[in-house]
Amino acid sequence: MTPAKPSLEMLRALTDENVLRALMAHPRLTRAEIAALTGISKPTISDGVQRLAGAGLLVDTGERTTGRGRAGSYYALAPGLGTALVASITPHGVTAETVDALGNTVDRARADLGRNAGERRAARALAEVAAKLAASERGAPRTAVVSAADPVDRASGRLVRLPDAPFLVGDLDPAAVLAPHVTGSVLVDNDINWAARAERRAGGAAGVDDFVYVHLGEGLGCAVVTDGAVRRGHRGLAGEIAHVCVPGPDGTAMPLTEVFAALGLRRDDSTAIDADAVRAAVTGDGTADAARAREALARAVGGVLSAAVALTDPDLVVVGGEWGRLPEMIDAIRRQVTGGPRPVPVTAATVPAPELTGARERAVEELRDLIVRSAHPGQ
Repeated sequence: MTPAKPSLEMLRALTDENVLRALMAHPRLTRAEIAALTGISKPTISDGVQRLAGAGLLVDTGERTTGRGRAGSYYALAPGLGTALVASITPHGVTAETVDALGNTVDRARADLGRNAGERRAARALAEVAAKLAASERGAPRTAVVSAADPVDRASGRLVRLPDAPFLVGDLDPAAVLAPHVTGSVLVDNDINWAARAERRAGGAAGVDDFVYVHLGEGLGCAVVTDGAVRRGHRGLAGEIAHVCVPGPDGTAMPLTEVFAALGLRRDDSTAIDADAVRAAVTGDGTADAARAREALARAVGGVLSAAVALTDPDLVVVGGEWGRLPEMIDAIRRQVTGGPRPVPVTAATVPAPELTGARERAVEELRDLIVRSAHPGQ
């Protein structure tokens, strides 16, 4: 049976998408440059550019090529195609920015929080920064991506209360808070999952399809990546490792979070880990106390990673967080993991602010998809 030929409208849509994607990756291009990048003929690209310019998605910049031969016109994405909102909710505050389809940051806003902020204060802070960004000359963002330093329910996007979590803002619903300030969809996920995505794209796990990312900072978290995708679990709570039973400082089994209480490394009146105290405890210059602290923590983290290796068979373990990335801790954790029956390489995370970076990359992708779909809304 002869396969059906694609319709003319489908071919036009594919051409137009290629043109738009090329100009999302490059600030300006001539039609000849777009043809060379996409492998599509120059006449077909010229038709596509004309359609997209007529639809208000592309503009002739007024710039022309120089040199021998016929001058070529440079085209770019039209202004006014909108922005995407990126927000990060942490114990330190709410940071938000708008980005355009080229990946440029257009504007930023911030509101302070505290570890005991609560749902109402966090909601006010998120609404405050979103309203400020939506009031810019670019208008309300077309979509939003949120990174939250609390567990996130996969179905609803609400934050989830778990015992002993150091940063709790109740049942905060970021999508509902942002609805008046964003014209389209709002995607919410845990900060550790966004960090793992950023590390896979351009960090310690660049190009690795199967790895475990562990965050060791004021809070504890883990992301499991298999076949290139973060596995969120039935409710979205995969990777919540605080209550995994591990060897304590005296060898007694206890939840991972209790190891820090036993070592006196929690913040006063909080389940949050005192990252500065951990750093000081494990980096003592050649002291026996520092060696004991490093080994106790590495043994506990190694217990979590042994379970992760047994269940997910990763190619790599990436360790991030304020104190997790310390060379002394990386070496100690590496000895624990590589000394087991199923050794796995261990490396330090490298992406700065990985949770915001990962969320930003997804926001740009979402905005680009919206622009592409607007070229042929019926497709």
